[in-house]
Amino acid sequence: MRKTFVADLPARIGERVTLGGWVHRLRTLSSTTFVILRDASGTAQCVAATDALAGTHLKLDDAVEVDGRVRADERSRFGGFEVDIDAVRVVGPAAQDLPFHPSADLAAVGQDVLLAHRPLSLRNDRVGAAFRVQATILELFRDFLRRQRFTEIVSSKIVSGGTEGGANLFKIDYFDRAAYLAQSPQFFKEHGVCGLERVFETAHVYRAEPHATVRHLTEYYSLDLEMGFIDGPEDVIALERTLLTHVFAELASKHADLLKPFQGKPLPSLDQAPTWEFSECLARLAKAHRRTDLVDDLDPDAERQLCALAEKEHGVPAVFVLGFPLKSRPFYTHPRGTEGAAQSFDLLFRGLEITTGGQRLHTRSALETSLRGRGVDPATFSDHLRMFDLGMPPHGGLAIGLERLTAQVLGLTNIREVTLYPRDRQHVSP
Repeated sequence: MRKTFVADLPARIGERVTLGGWVHRLRTLSSTTFVILRDASGTAQCVAATDALAGTHLKLDDAVEVDGRVRADERSRFGGFEVDIDAVRVVGPAAQDLPFHPSADLAAVGQDVLLAHRPLSLRNDRVGAAFRVQATILELFRDFLRRQRFTEIVSSKIVSGGTEGGANLFKIDYFDRAAYLAQSPQFFKEHGVCGLERVFETAHVYRAEPHATVRHLTEYYSLDLEMGFIDGPEDVIALERTLLTHVFAELASKHADLLKPFQGKPLPSLDQAPTWEFSECLARLAKAHRRTDLVDDLDPDAERQLCALAEKEHGVPAVFVLGFPLKSRPFYTHPRGTEGAAQSFDLLFRGLEITTGGQRLHTRSALETSLRGRGVDPATFSDHLRMFDLGMPPHGGLAIGLERLTAQVLGLTNIREVTLYPRDRQHVSP
């Protein structure tokens, strides 16, 4: 490949190179023209006599190739070097009337405009960094779990029914019968535990929920794991505590350049994040905020309030909430004690729920009893239940919403800012 990446230019001082990228900035003086070129690895300043470029008709956001010689220049703000241009070729001209230029501050550009021209917005320093952070989180998640003896699986997203009683499913026409888009890989993860003990999957899931909020999508990316031979949900919590502490530490130490455009608070260790029982959370909310309106779940205000309390008491804006009411959790959830609580938890981080997890029922008889108790015929889940005749160990797991996690890491308020092409009630294109 004849193209040289910008990041490799310091090693090519004095050599002739060919660059490929977009015109990020352009400054034309009477005698000299400065072309700031952006590629996948960074930006470089390229220099030529203005007369020499007169026939190229360069403009912002053109895709170009540049032939030139790399020259050391300690005054340069772009890595201590410049590229003296020999020739420029416009290989992909940009339109004259673009709605915005990525070299500008995009704060005033509407979200729908950014989404309609997503490739252009990705060239912006801040927008591009957000998606590179997201990719890094995904890489770190996978790497950590592989080193913990987890096997990555790939499960189907076309299913015959729901994992949570059939609610909130997108129905599709599947030849001569109905099928649905998967709302969770939960059943497949449990099957994986039965064969491989520790499994994880990263994939899209689908929820046909008519939300119109900054925290919900109908298609989002879920980081799922499931592990066998556990003693309780505390084992899953301990794993996630270590996992996210590792992810945050790696982001801070090795990818600080990506976090810099967001100027948020330092990412914390979750080692000191408390685990509070759901009933304890209600008591804390009643005492601190005089709230008595919550019964079987937490609302967004409660999530923010609990994170603030955790930060005040423990120095970490995060809390694991354990022991939600069993009736509000899926049928496969293991009970916690005899008072109607569940071995189920949420992780609240910086005021938002980013994880749901817990221990699952692992015997067929217990699952059938749970289904009947909810008025559901166990035959509805016969394909799933028969897997529990194959030697299923006690197990549990969790699911993290990648978009929510990325937004909370970066201090963003709308998960659409970290979703390449959001899918909600209004958007099915581009």
